[in-house]
Amino acid sequence: MTATAGKAAAATSDSTSAHAGERRTIGGEAVVAGIGLHLGQPCRLTFRPAPTGTGIVFRRTDLAGSAPIPARVEFAVDAERRTQLGTGAEALHTVEHVLAAVGALAIDDLEIGMDGPEPPILDGSAAPFLEALRGAGLVANGGRPEWLVLRKAIRMVEGESVYEARPCLGLSLDVTIDFPHPHIGLQRTQCVVTAESFTRELASARTFGFMHEVDALRSKGLIQGASTANAVVLDAEGVVETTLRWPDEFSRHKALDCVGDLVLAGARVRAHITAHKPSHRGTVALVRALVQHAVREPAVYSIEDIMQVLPHRYPFLLVDRIVEIEAGVRIVGIKNVTINEPFFNGHFPGTPVMPGVLILEALAQAGGLLTHLSLMEDGCTGKEGKLFYLVKIDNAKFSKMVVPGDQLELNVELKRKIRNMALYQGVACVNGKQVACADILCAEGDA
Repeated sequence: MTATAGKAAAATSDSTSAHAGERRTIGGEAVVAGIGLHLGQPCRLTFRPAPTGTGIVFRRTDLAGSAPIPARVEFAVDAERRTQLGTGAEALHTVEHVLAAVGALAIDDLEIGMDGPEPPILDGSAAPFLEALRGAGLVANGGRPEWLVLRKAIRMVEGESVYEARPCLGLSLDVTIDFPHPHIGLQRTQCVVTAESFTRELASARTFGFMHEVDALRSKGLIQGASTANAVVLDAEGVVETTLRWPDEFSRHKALDCVGDLVLAGARVRAHITAHKPSHRGTVALVRALVQHAVREPAVYSIEDIMQVLPHRYPFLLVDRIVEIEAGVRIVGIKNVTINEPFFNGHFPGTPVMPGVLILEALAQAGGLLTHLSLMEDGCTGKEGKLFYLVKIDNAKFSKMVVPGDQLELNVELKRKIRNMALYQGVACVNGKQVACADILCAEGDA
């Protein structure tokens, strides 16, 4: 097996929160090679940058004139023990580990060339694909990513697999498995999925199987390339010829598979998913349900999301949506200013002007969102029962009036954090021109 990466250009951080308002691709080519798990055939897989709007697309390079196959649920085919895209000679088998790495890094546009029907299994995990993609570098690709946002809970059953999906500000998983083997039994893995948490908690978890199933599966043409070098194999006594990377490596791998299969939604998924005895067939069915019931949004965080974080309500909620966020660094929010704002009744009759103090308040709210959402995107649940209070404003300047019909762009950077206090630098713009700026100090307190 081999793994190489091309030169990256203008690579960003690999955090899913980095430039969350922009689509992402890779900065150069990356190659991995080896044999496939089920078909046992050699394959050279090449990751290549793709133009914005391409999505994740596979292409068989060994078949002349083969059509590209998008990594979307419409192309998923029911297959035993794997995720398959397409049918016939051009079919792609066992793509879930590749897609898990792509999804964890929040890559939106990517071409994946394969000179065989199945990606290399490598060590049985997603870690080698993750390493190859990181080596190529992650770059902003222009345009905004699409988010699949769940607004109402859904539940579905597929055989023994039971799924529940609930609204959530990010992607989080709660995966339970139950195998009648003393080294597995009942296991549970919970994870808020970011690039960092996936790398730390899921990426290296390997696929697994049982010795008593080998003959039956191979008679079906499956696991032709499997060995103890690329899978955790268990017999009646325990694990064969390897050492577990975690005691619960089995449930961690199932969570990894879920991350990969969710990429088939064709957008970044935002939901809390509970999965009991998940399977590829079941998770693909869940994706179909998500595509049907969830909402596709271009905003990083909508007003519904904001209202889950900020305590403010009408008429004092002054951020309508978040369009960019770089966790712990900066945020860009939008406030649409309409004639219906209650403050225009008295400020001023016949000459409506948005009060400067409310522009500063909007910047402060954006700063609070930066702090809270950064915690969530870094894998924390936030600080329940905590509020951020405005403490001090310095260097406030107003250079242009804001009137009905304007759209305020709220640009806020975190300059410094000291214990429970945060200093933000805020700039408000209309049509790209600065209308106000200030240094804003906030402190954390109990609700």
